[in-house]
Order: sequence, then structure tokens, then C-alpha cells
Amino acid sequence: MAPTQTDIPDSDRFTVVIVGGGAAGLTVAARLRRARPNLSIAVIDPATTHAYQPGWTLVGAGVMSLKDTLRQEGGLIPKGVRWLRATVASFTPEENAVTLADGRRIGYRRLVVCPGLQLDWGKIDGLTETLGRNGVCSNYSRDTVEYTWACIQSLKGGTALFTQPPMPIKCAGAPQKIAYLASDYWRREGVLSRMKVEFDVAGDALFGVKYFVPALQDAIDYYGIDLQLKHNLVAVDGPKRQATFAVTAPDGSSSMVTRGFDMLHVTPPQSAPDFIKSSPLVNAAGWLDVDATTLRHVRFDTVFGLGDVIGTSNAKTAAAARAQAPVVVENLLASLDGRPLAGAYDGYGACPLTVSYGRVVLAEFLYGGVPAPSFHYDQRKPSRFAWALKTKVFPRLYWNMMLTGRDVHLPHKPIKDI
Repeated sequence: MAPTQTDIPDSDRFTVVIVGGGAAGLTVAARLRRARPNLSIAVIDPATTHAYQPGWTLVGAGVMSLKDTLRQEGGLIPKGVRWLRATVASFTPEENAVTLADGRRIGYRRLVVCPGLQLDWGKIDGLTETLGRNGVCSNYSRDTVEYTWACIQSLKGGTALFTQPPMPIKCAGAPQKIAYLASDYWRREGVLSRMKVEFDVAGDALFGVKYFVPALQDAIDYYGIDLQLKHNLVAVDGPKRQATFAVTAPDGSSSMVTRGFDMLHVTPPQSAPDFIKSSPLVNAAGWLDVDATTLRHVRFDTVFGLGDVIGTSNAKTAAAARAQAPVVVENLLASLDGRPLAGAYDGYGACPLTVSYGRVVLAEFLYGGVPAPSFHYDQRKPSRFAWALKTKVFPRLYWNMMLTGRDVHLPHKPIKDI
């Protein structure tokens, strides 16, 4: 039976509706406009400010200003694309319709779902009450990222804790990037010897791609950082400057451990947005259920997804969205034309791990943790070249190429014999 959209006026029906105006959504919209200028396209997103979030590690380390990572959302919407500044309430995929929070229904022939993920600050007891003061900071929030830099500069000794919650999270390297940059700053200031720096990871590994772990362990050892695995932050008492962790011992037993701190950098637990989790579009784990290669929904042929919200095993990074967008556009257009879906996503993601001011371990990899460098050098070695990419080149590519729908073609070659 054909989708029923009889209650939707023609003005609210589009060939393509994109839910999410972040990196993934704007890139897909721009690429679609370049490929087929006559398509009717709508982007649904309530935000008025767009953030280059990969830059927030640098903001927290005093390298980049917050204002340089922010732009007006309306100025980034591609010409000819209609922006619906609204919040999605629900999906009716069997009718090819999206319902907004005000009850209005929007019809589509194809739907692209890419609203990112949500930061679940409230899952850590006491965190929301103290975040942004009492030495509790986070590079994951626009409101507190500048406070991270203030905390780093003001600390002349004491205990600094950096946390990483259970996976998946966006930019999985970010929790440790700031630990290295802070330690490097304190080393340069001559106070690192008076610091106890601890990196508390909920999982059982320093990084998910084994190929890069030795280089990162070298940074841990160089700064004297105390790496604590299977330590999951569950509560914070800001006024008392105490952090409580759920700790899993090697024998599987669990206990609670409370540690004092002078500075606490928190990476919050993360999940798909609530309106996604409550929709018929999710898998059993609560993420958008798409085919890992074609990025089309496994049950609804008119739905595609990309970015942080999808339930595939790739890293949730801007580089992943950049690699996914051409695949989604190719396959979406093929589906409109009745052609086979030939676009294939290989799981590419990248994480420039800032191990010091001026040096980066550029981790690029595919599904299964297969290293896949785009540049011809040993990317396990900290590089000034990769620092220049992270601080200068990648932001320009993001604003001037990726979001405008232009090709950013950096071919990567898997390293299989390792």
C-alpha cells in the first residue's frame, strides 16, 4: 500500500527530508543540491548555532577560541534548501512522514536521519549541579569548554582526574587528548611534578584500535599519568571535590571507589536522542538501525542514516560523517531512480590524538579496527604535520569544503598485514 499523506499540505511535502542540521545533515543537503538542484529538500533542526566540535579539544587547551568554532546555522543551510527550525517528536515511516513537536506533519519520499547523539549528563549523580564550577569541567559542552582551559591554567599542583564513560561516545579519543595537553602544559609550566594526573576509563583498553595503543601508552608513561581501566564515573560531589567510580576488578567483582580531586574533566555518557530511542527506527541497543555498508535502514527502504546516531561499529567522528555522506547521497539518488544501491561505506573514521602541543598521532581506521592511513608515513608516530592538519587544515576543510558539498577526497589504504 502506498504511503498515506492525505493530511499533509503540498507545502510540507518534500522529496528529501533531513533530520539534523549538524555536520552530517548539512553535508548531505549540500551534496544533494549539487547533484540534483531541482530536488525539494528540507532540513529539520531547532539549533540556531552550528559548532565545529572537533575544535573543542583545542579550545579547552587554549589553542583555539570558542567563537572560531561557532557559526550561525541559517548561514550554512544550502541555498534552495528549506530550513524547518523545529524539533521532531516522532516518525511514521510506513506513511513516509515525520511529526514535529507542534503536531505538524512533514511528508517525504526519502528520509535521512542524522540528529547526532545526546549527552546524558544526568546519568552521573551530582554532575549537573557542579559542572562549570568547583573544578569540574568538560570539553563536551559549549558552555564549559572554556572553563577547562581556566582550570588547567590555575592548577599549580594537586590531583587532576580525566574520565571516559562506556562506549559508544563521539570522538572516542577526546577524553585522553585533553589529559595529554593538560599534562604537557603543566610540564612546560614546571608544575607537573607536583601533579597527580589520572585517566579513568570505563572500558578495558586505552584505545579501541590496538595498532595505535603503544604510541598512546608512550604518552601516558611520558607524563606519568595513572591509567585506571574499568573505572566508570557514577557520582560527583563538587563542593567536597570528590568523584565516585564504579570499579570492576579482574575477577568480575564490583566496588565503589571515591577519589578527591582539584580538577575533574568529565566525558558524559552518551546515547541516541530520546526521540530516536522511542521511534520504530532503532535497533535493540537504541541506535538507528541501518545497514553498515549501504547506510539504508534495514526495515524501511525510504530511510537512510549517518553520523553519530547510527548503530554501526565505526567511530563516531566528523571524519566518519564526511566518508558516509557521499555513500548516502549516491544510494539515496539510486533508490529514487529505482537503481541498485552501489555506494559502500567501509567504516572509515579518523581521530587526531593530540599527545602534546605541536604533535598528533593521526589514527585512521576502518571497520574491525583496520588501520587505513591517508598519508604516507607511520601514523603511530606523533607528528607536527598531523598537528598542522588538526589545527589549520581540517577546520578549513570542514567549513569551506565538507559543509558546502564539495569533495574532500583523501584516499585511505588499509594496512592488513600488521
